[in-house]
Amino acid sequence: MGNGVREGAVDFKGQDVEPVAATHLPAEGNQEKKNVLNSLMSGALAGAVAKTAVAPLDRTKIMFQGESLCLFAPLHEAYRLIYHTYLNEGFWSLWRGNSATMVRVIPYAAIQFCAHEEYKQLLGSYYGFQGKALTPFPRFIAGSLAGTTAAILTYPLDMVRARMAVTPKEMYSNIVHVFIRISREEGLKTLYRGFTPTILGVIPYAGLSFFTYETLKKLHADHSGRAQPSPAERLLFGACAGLIGQSASYPLDVVRRRMQTAGVLGHTYGSILRTMQDIVREEGLVRGLYKGLSMNWVKGPIAVGISFTTFDLTQILLRKLQHSPGLQR
Repeated sequence: MGNGVREGAVDFKGQDVEPVAATHLPAEGNQEKKNVLNSLMSGALAGAVAKTAVAPLDRTKIMFQGESLCLFAPLHEAYRLIYHTYLNEGFWSLWRGNSATMVRVIPYAAIQFCAHEEYKQLLGSYYGFQGKALTPFPRFIAGSLAGTTAAILTYPLDMVRARMAVTPKEMYSNIVHVFIRISREEGLKTLYRGFTPTILGVIPYAGLSFFTYETLKKLHADHSGRAQPSPAERLLFGACAGLIGQSASYPLDVVRRRMQTAGVLGHTYGSILRTMQDIVREEGLVRGLYKGLSMNWVKGPIAVGISFTTFDLTQILLRKLQHSPGLQR
């Protein structure tokens, strides 16, 4: 018994503690940093690719939301507006405001996807689901928190993007010019106009989008026996997620755009409820609060499908590169 104690003491002192303290814990910390960096890079790329792909439709949607151009923004009206914009302002005008969109969407998407991964780990640890898929409620909460975090940190850039999308190019020459003119002529508080409906809208939007996508992937794994869906299946799951998330939050998206663009379109909007009341009184419930939704059913699923798929595939690629023998020391 005495020998056993002495052997254990020598073993403990000489072999177990020092290697763990010196190598194991820092390795875990380094891996966590790599995971965060991978999520940021993957999210940034996902947002940039998705938004660039649908930029002409995105600009058209904002124009419909900001003005009384049509009743329910039928698709043929949307495409007619795109065509007239092309004739009057040129092909690249369809991407007007996309530079501002990139300035916003790259950090927004990077923060949102990275935050989602971190919130999943945090909630998984809290609810005891380490290494397992979250149950439905935590799954929704993780998405909502991720979207809220990203929206809070990048909102002024969204305001600038909306202004550039609905104004002629002579009014604002670049992103910095938008910031300067708004600050000088309307005050710094204007950069956060529409912030409350944005947050109220992003909670169901991000929550339902991430919830739907994660749920469909889990159901696919359970029924197909394959751990990972194919790229085409990811696109389909993402499209469903975008359709559900954007439909649920669309009225608040309209209110947000009206409040953001009020200063340059000749309107005066106050609170969220007052803005909703004015829209409903002037244009009707469905025709006002759901203006542009039919076009969003085309744009939204495409954008969200591309975004989720790009993020997942980039994550997989980066992990494979990290574990490649040629990159190991």
